[in-house]
Amino acid sequence: MADNRVVHVDVNGQRYPIRSALDPAYVQELAAYVDRKMRAASDAAPSSDSLGLAILVALNIADEFFRARELQQTSDGALALRAGELERIVDQALALADDVRP
Repeated sequence: MADNRVVHVDVNGQRYPIRSALDPAYVQELAAYVDRKMRAASDAAPSSDSLGLAILVALNIADEFFRARELQQTSDGALALRAGELERIVDQALALADDVRP
């Protein structure tokens, strides 16, 4: 089992203890990202409460994730199509080479 440790992070002016098996530097990086998103949301909607900002940030991060996932799937699909085309070309070349051999 992975070794869980507590990493203290600051998000939106609050300190939180996070128990995780992830690298502490990575947890800090994640928290810094969320903190930047919280500050941007706060600047855009200064009258919102912390919970409202957290929901807005969660939706924005979910949107980023969904778009990245869709882009990855599209990219993987295009790569699979190209690989299929290349496989077909190689098969044709091999068939031609077999026909040319004495």
